[in-house]
Amino acid sequence: MAKRLVLSFIATDEPGQVERITEAVAKSGGNWLESRMAHLAEKFAGVARISVPDDKAAALEGALAALRDDSFHLIVETAGKVQPVDGQVLVLDFVGPDHPGILHEISQCLTERGVSVESMKTELEAAPMSGGRLFHAKGRVRMPAGLDEGQLRGSLESLAEALMVDITLEEETA
Repeated sequence: MAKRLVLSFIATDEPGQVERITEAVAKSGGNWLESRMAHLAEKFAGVARISVPDDKAAALEGALAALRDDSFHLIVETAGKVQPVDGQVLVLDFVGPDHPGILHEISQCLTERGVSVESMKTELEAAPMSGGRLFHAKGRVRMPAGLDEGQLRGSLESLAEALMVDITLEEETA
């Protein structure tokens, strides 16, 4: 049997940080299943899902614990079994003038309708004409069974009008 773990980490952004984690996983006979990593400000952050043979899990957790220092913060959680998820997946894209709370207002609209955020990337961009900043977010969202796509689309369009942002919602293509 294999134990599945989810690792989250924040480290000082410098060469070799990913290698430090992957070395510990590889030396323990672990398998790197998936991850998301990014440079944010002066830090390097990520989350990864790995599997490791049950008899080597303690050794891996010890090797990962040794990475914890002033420049490397790591959390290790045991992951449960992957459960099939129902509901249609859509791609949500929005862009508009940046202001505090913009992401909260959109995530609140999604939550009120039971929509789950599967993944999302956000960033600030220079506005081409005004010299201001645009907030841009793109992600995958999963509608709950029974929610009509038209209802979600209508709610997001009303919100887009109030926030003066452009929002698109499209079916995910493979």
